[in-house]
Amino acid sequence: MSRTYLITGAASGIGKATATRLKERGHTVIGADLKDADIVADLATADDRAHLVRRAGELSGGRLDAVIAGAGLAGFAPRAVSVNYFGAVATLEGLRPLLAAGENPRAVVIASVTSVHPHDTAIADAALAGDEEAALAAAQAAVDRGAGYAIYGSTKAALARWIRRTAVTADWAGAGIPLNAIAPGTVVTPMTEPMLASPDLRKIVDETVPMPLHGHARPAQIAPLLTWLTSPENELVTGQVVFIDGGADAVLRGDGTW
Repeated sequence: MSRTYLITGAASGIGKATATRLKERGHTVIGADLKDADIVADLATADDRAHLVRRAGELSGGRLDAVIAGAGLAGFAPRAVSVNYFGAVATLEGLRPLLAAGENPRAVVIASVTSVHPHDTAIADAALAGDEEAALAAAQAAVDRGAGYAIYGSTKAALARWIRRTAVTADWAGAGIPLNAIAPGTVVTPMTEPMLASPDLRKIVDETVPMPLHGHARPAQIAPLLTWLTSPENELVTGQVVFIDGGADAVLRGDGTW
């Protein structure tokens, strides 16, 4: 049965690979991105978040069967806080009514294995409190003290925690909508290619995200997991952060948390 999906970050990387896979299987995909998309929106801004929700309702006829919140930014800029956390949460919360009107609705957000790295608790706590201004200020403070590298992982850690808190609530599990995150390791995308092209930066990446199984991933290797999690076959998986990281989480955390 054909389903209607909305994917943010659909113009490149994991979002594009997933959109391609779904379209090949006969599904309708509404793509959102900064350019080359059905909905052009900058999820760093409140106005464009509202625009995304409004246009999604128009283009979908008022119902969605699945949402994949994949838009994200790497780098050391505070702007990543607005896109990676607040943009993703606004996408999922804003589109939840359209999912509630869909059939076998499902939602997934793309987090990261960096969510288990040491992170800036001031950024994560402000994000989880819904205080974007404070989260941005904490991110800028991290940059000012030379710790801007912590911003990306902090946004993903906050997002993973939000999923765990939110998935089991009445609006999601109570409404029959599984809500999950995936946590990729290093994926070769336009966002990561500049880092991987530098031998010094690549060494740092591989030390912080060790991937013993097959090394760096391709977007097409991530798409099948997103496809299954947002399919009607997924009836019971919710509130989970599913690592698809070539073993990085197992290397980094071992078995000490079990």
